[in-house]
Amino acid sequence: MPYDKGEAVLLTWPSGPADVPGAVYQVYAASGKDWVKVEEFPAGTKLAADVELPFWAWDRHAALHVVQLDLPGFFNDFKIGNEYRFKVKYVNGKVTAESSELPAAPKPNLFNLARLNNLLLLIVTTIVFFWTVSHAKRKGGLFIRRIAGLDAIDEAVGRATEMGRPIFYSTGIGAMSGVPTIASTSILAEVAKKVAAHDTQLKVPHFDPIVMTVSKEIVKQAYAEVNRLDSYRDDINFFVSQDQFSYAASVDGMIHREKPAACFFIGHFMAESLLLAEVGATTGAIQIAGTEQESQLPFFFTSCDYTLIGEELYAAGAYLSKEPMLQSTLKVQDFGKAFVMVSIVAGSALLLAGTWFKLDTLVTVVKHLFKAY
Repeated sequence: MPYDKGEAVLLTWPSGPADVPGAVYQVYAASGKDWVKVEEFPAGTKLAADVELPFWAWDRHAALHVVQLDLPGFFNDFKIGNEYRFKVKYVNGKVTAESSELPAAPKPNLFNLARLNNLLLLIVTTIVFFWTVSHAKRKGGLFIRRIAGLDAIDEAVGRATEMGRPIFYSTGIGAMSGVPTIASTSILAEVAKKVAAHDTQLKVPHFDPIVMTVSKEIVKQAYAEVNRLDSYRDDINFFVSQDQFSYAASVDGMIHREKPAACFFIGHFMAESLLLAEVGATTGAIQIAGTEQESQLPFFFTSCDYTLIGEELYAAGAYLSKEPMLQSTLKVQDFGKAFVMVSIVAGSALLLAGTWFKLDTLVTVVKHLFKAY
């Protein structure tokens, strides 16, 4: 069987005038002396056009009968590489005819030609990625549209410095394995650099002790990168509680008492989002929020000054750090989205045209190109 892992065989033989109504084909297989009937079908079926393979890997117009046999379903002692024998019997009433025996030993294929379209897409994506990395290094960065919430970080840190008040940063209630939490820690690193440079007080209350441990190293590294390691304190990151509402109540109390100049709520948030953001709003703090939970975004919209929407949360690390590698991954994703949108429009137009003008070949080609085998 072409393009499989070595457990199937593909039997083909020419179709012809003998394929009349009422006639059937019987397919037999054997691993020893005994023959097993593995398939029986009407003579006018199982043609080359019925095989679900793309046009570049299979000739759908060939005048052939095609039968795919998955051998493990017929032989309990099946082993890849063992030789099996096959024969086909034609039956039309009292008229019968039988082919000679043919041996075959199934083996796995190194390359699945049916997935050539996926390989080409991967190659193009890889080329685009390395081109964007090279371009970013030569030009000193890539253009990324302005994100108001991230641009306001400087304003928030500056305001805290002028007022002599702390900055509160919450990474949410997600685990360290969560993508929003990982994105939040990348933003925390950039905020910590600005805080260290301005010698401002930063407080990061944590819901998860593992996130706290990771954040400690991130903040310490941020202080070291701006040569302010002497200002770093271990109590910048501290554990509060792993109970959702106990965490919210405790952080609310801290915000109410210390009246920070800025609050960041970035990460995975659930029902505690409004509890935290509402208390921060009553203190007059600049509030910047972001979460992947669509159900919590309305609460952040109403109580925060800036809210990161959708993929802005995940783009923040590249946006703030200006790191060419991170910016390149962001650009490749943008190119990928543009490609998908263009492909959907072009593919839909071609399918519509092919259906309208009854161009079956065009319809088949488009379907195969956009199908992931």
